[in-house]
Amino acid sequence: MTISTDLAYADRLDAQDDLGHFRDRFMIAEDELIYMDGNSLGRLPMAATELATDMIHQQWGTRLIRSWNEGWFTAPERIGAKIAHLIGAHEDEVIVAESTSINLFKLVMAALRLQSGRAHILTDDLNFPSDLYILQGVIELLDKQHQLEIMPSADGVYGPVSALQARLSEQTALLTLSHTVFKSGYLYDMAALTAAAHDAGSLVLWDLSHSVGAVPVDLHAANADLAIGCTYKYLNGGPGAPAFLYVRRDLQEKLLNPLSGWMGQRDLFDFKLDYQPAPGLRRFLTGTPPMMSLALIEPGVELLLEAGIDKLRAKSLRQSNYLIQLWQRELEPLGFTLKTPREAQQRGSHVSLGHQEGLRIDLALINDMQVLPDFRAPDNIRLGITPLYTTYRDIYQTVLRLKAIVTERLYEKYSTDAPIVT
Repeated sequence: MTISTDLAYADRLDAQDDLGHFRDRFMIAEDELIYMDGNSLGRLPMAATELATDMIHQQWGTRLIRSWNEGWFTAPERIGAKIAHLIGAHEDEVIVAESTSINLFKLVMAALRLQSGRAHILTDDLNFPSDLYILQGVIELLDKQHQLEIMPSADGVYGPVSALQARLSEQTALLTLSHTVFKSGYLYDMAALTAAAHDAGSLVLWDLSHSVGAVPVDLHAANADLAIGCTYKYLNGGPGAPAFLYVRRDLQEKLLNPLSGWMGQRDLFDFKLDYQPAPGLRRFLTGTPPMMSLALIEPGVELLLEAGIDKLRAKSLRQSNYLIQLWQRELEPLGFTLKTPREAQQRGSHVSLGHQEGLRIDLALINDMQVLPDFRAPDNIRLGITPLYTTYRDIYQTVLRLKAIVTERLYEKYSTDAPIVT
């Protein structure tokens, strides 16, 4: 795509966008604000505000406990089944439960139990740190009977594919990676790495948090074993919304939830004193779901299904390519580096730009330029492209405002002390 650097060109691209009308389905409270952080927290779907009102006044206020038999109890499976269509899974292989970290803990513990006799856990240093914290905690809990190996990326952008494949062995119990890397947006070849792990007898667990809703995922085609993911990024499910987990059908009866709880009990209203896991994926539920936040995931998922993940991916790639070309023309001469793969097939839906003054530039962008990105140490300014509502005008204006911050040295008034949330 050959680009022009004027605003009229961006507006022409927006006029030609057949997904552009979906932006009207989200709350846009500040017309002048450019939101480039949907890869951290998605915008609020208008349908979710209507559902929230109904949840409070009708389902909770009027129907009270009767609502458990009117859709609440089956919501984890119902919403999970819809997410399944976005990630290439059967409807009965995905369920919404607890948080991403808790789901990771449950599946890692279950996988290691199934892989008894193997002590090696393999990941990379591009994985989300909280995933590593869970792995480290599991090892402590299991009396340090397992070893975690973290393979380094050579450049902090691309995954160490060859090194990971070389380290797989008959001792590897589990390979676990982020499908889309949170800093650089690097996208792993799920099928190739899963096949390599299976050749070594290892299970594979994928974190889909930065993929689901933005990148086509086909868990079946990759023969993936396990996966987790959050719902508050590209799924637009709301802050702290419950996460989801995936377990391939043939593994469901072989794996046990280490957090055995009431919602995962076979006959939960028999109130038997001995735990018996429910059949299928419901065994991976633990506590009573938080119905308000759980229910509000559904409108965002339905918007994505309506738009179609392939169309969303095509737009995402066009927009990220547009952003990268603008970076090369306008920002690279000012010291900005591209910290995201140029290759479309290896790129998720956010673009990271590095700069030695990255933090202070980020603060100026937020406070002076009405652009909301996020920042990841040491120097990554992440620009999230969420095709349901990100416009080409948003991208164009973001690049010009980044340029102005540096050329006018607006960042110099800011401290290098990072805020709590970046």
